Amino acid sequence: MPRLAALPLLLACAAAIYFVALGSVSIWDANEAFYVETPREMLEAHDFINPSFNYLPRFNKPVLSYWIVAAFYKAFGVAVGVQRFPIALGAMVIIACAFVLGRLAGEGRREAGLWAAVGLAAAPRLVMFARRIFIDIWITAFMALTLTCFALSEAYPHRRRQYLMLMYVSVGLGVLTKGPIAIALPGLAFGLYLLWHRELGRIRQMMLPVGTLIVLAIVLPWYVRLYLEHGSAQIMSFLVSENLERYTSGLGVRQQRGIDFYLPVVFSDSFPISVFLVAAAALGFRSRTRTLTDAPPRTRTPALLWCWIFAIVAFFSLSAGKQDLYIFPIVPAVAALGGAALGAGMCEAPWRGWIRWTLAVTGLLLAVAGAGVWCLFETAGRVYELRGATAIGACALAGGLAAMWLALRWKTPASALVLMATMIIVNYVFVIRVLPDFERYKPVPAISEILKPRLRPSDVVADYQVALPSMVYYLRRHVDEYFEEAPFVQAMLSNRRVYAVLSDDDFEALQPTIGARACVLYRRQTFDVKLKNVLARQPPPELLLITNDCH
Repeated sequence: MPRLAALPLLLACAAAIYFVALGSVSIWDANEAFYVETPREMLEAHDFINPSFNYLPRFNKPVLSYWIVAAFYKAFGVAVGVQRFPIALGAMVIIACAFVLGRLAGEGRREAGLWAAVGLAAAPRLVMFARRIFIDIWITAFMALTLTCFALSEAYPHRRRQYLMLMYVSVGLGVLTKGPIAIALPGLAFGLYLLWHRELGRIRQMMLPVGTLIVLAIVLPWYVRLYLEHGSAQIMSFLVSENLERYTSGLGVRQQRGIDFYLPVVFSDSFPISVFLVAAAALGFRSRTRTLTDAPPRTRTPALLWCWIFAIVAFFSLSAGKQDLYIFPIVPAVAALGGAALGAGMCEAPWRGWIRWTLAVTGLLLAVAGAGVWCLFETAGRVYELRGATAIGACALAGGLAAMWLALRWKTPASALVLMATMIIVNYVFVIRVLPDFERYKPVPAISEILKPRLRPSDVVADYQVALPSMVYYLRRHVDEYFEEAPFVQAMLSNRRVYAVLSDDDFEALQPTIGARACVLYRRQTFDVKLKNVLARQPPPELLLITNDCH
């Protein structure tokens, strides 16, 4: 089958998995729980201005993500699968932007756009994120739209005004999703791009006054209403604590990471298409003899994409609180550059060697990773059994070796197609087999079913030094959170009936103080383990449900 016919078919298969079995697994703690429960509480309270979680105010993020989920709840009912459907739609926006950007970076070749879209759609990280992390998928989608509209305005100057207006709409929606970062990062990237081309004076052509009005028209109504109800305290808390303090001091981040933290993340977030970044850099270096200002607009897209990647990675590399998801908005740019490199390698003889060896090395890495997964779950005995894990390992091993063999025989298109097909098959096995079996390590649904028939309105439900926010959704009631020993012990020794979830180790440590008043109702294994513990075949840690009513 010619590759141009195979690519749309692969893209359809890769995209379909994002909508398969969305409601078949329970909520992921902790990120997803906030975007499942907060919109439900908004509907329950008939209040779409003041978001709450655990029946307490939650103003640490803007409101658009909650509104999107609430709209789907209103249309289709409150359910986990309903909340995940718009996340999948956000992933489709990202993939579509990768296609457009890939085509622009490939100088109009449709094949380059298809490689970019297929490669990103097949990325396991995107598949996983698009099933559990609402806000980061949608801020990536809005920022991808911002980048795509700017790239189109550069490629088609006669339609610059329309594309720039759409860009500012995307910026406004991004601000209402995650705050001023949706302005700062694109501004930094586009400024770097203009500086690279020695055209900073073109900022005057960016329609900044009109763009400011568009962004304000989208953002201000909610912020004004918030100000009228609460004053400036909530707004300033978000701007300072959630943005400046998180960036400068790492507020809420437990682990300090070095300046090189994001280097592997750049390649892992959009694997397998990200491995072609090296070839894309070599391809871009080909134009080094051109003067910067002589390059026609439609050949500038790769420079824009590199500026986008560099600006975002550099910005967060200098931050105190580094999280891998912070740089996720680079993935459509990475995919577009990778797709353009693949497209060039298929059509232009000088670059076939780059693509050939990239595919061979990638096939080898995939085979090694597959062998590692297979050995890990086979040699670890049945302590960490996950249905489908060995199948994933075997598939990756076989597909990686096949891709490598085809590349070494100069069958480059076939090698690339096998690589993408292998990743798509891995994603299907992961979603259909592994994720449902992983439910045995998610304790909250089972604990909630045990509690529901027992609970009275006056009872206290609590967790101690564990993050289980999804319990609020499953129980439809407030859950107390304790992080210090003294208040928790006081609650357990009180006259109120308490049900609490904590680790086996913490319960053992608290035995001298609450042992006589507490008994274990239920215990459940979790998968919160380190690789060294898996290799040592140490059993997974356990969470306990305890109560002070032992009669």
